[in-house]
Amino acid sequence: MRILLTNDDGIHAEGLAVLERIARTISDDVWVVAPEADQSGLAHSLTLSEPLRLRQISEKRFALRGTPTDCVIMAVRKVLDRKPDLVLSGVNIGANMADDVTYSGTVAGAMEGTLQGIRSMALSQAYSHVVGEAVAWDVVERHAPALIRSLLAVDLPDGTLLNLNFPKCSADAVAGTEVTSQGKLDFGLTIDERSDGRGFPYFWLRFGERFGDFRAGTDIHALRENRISVTPLKLDLTDYTVQDRLARALSEGTVV
Repeated sequence: MRILLTNDDGIHAEGLAVLERIARTISDDVWVVAPEADQSGLAHSLTLSEPLRLRQISEKRFALRGTPTDCVIMAVRKVLDRKPDLVLSGVNIGANMADDVTYSGTVAGAMEGTLQGIRSMALSQAYSHVVGEAVAWDVVERHAPALIRSLLAVDLPDGTLLNLNFPKCSADAVAGTEVTSQGKLDFGLTIDERSDGRGFPYFWLRFGERFGDFRAGTDIHALRENRISVTPLKLDLTDYTVQDRLARALSEGTVV
């Protein structure tokens, strides 16, 4: 099996090294094409206004000055002599669940793999982002290999990717794996206004405390219960319920 790895935290990220060790428990044909620098929060974006600079670091390992989406396209269309059998994106530092999947470059790497017709999974390790607190990489490193093998045996429809989130706990405290739906969080970003050395204003996006829907069955709830969350995501964003409603309204002449 040929496996392609990418991420959004960059080629030097510890999570990518963890993912490479995970991938090598499954195959010895592992390729890495990852961003030259941190691309967090860029979602499924393409680099169209600047050139893509590709740098080979070692055998089967490349850094690209671009987004996770650029990396997967470059790997499939330029670097590799044939398509990979599996794309793994991550391991992200911090969970990618609920509404955050729309911002995530990690999820976007798996999305692009799926668009290219390749089975794809995004992996993220929950983390509290407290300064000085270590990331529990041993959780994903211990539990991901067997989980990925099990998921590879499942037949997925075209246009579906898998979003895997690993809980913030010890590896021994993981309470199992749960197939979940995407949860809902309130909007967690605020604008932090500051002044530079000349008194001119500048702004940072800041994450604040977030509340939301923590119902059983969601990715949020699973992680709170120390379970690994596996969420199938679809590239087809069509709201079929509203589609039918619109069609009925148009046929009845209530919408101009």
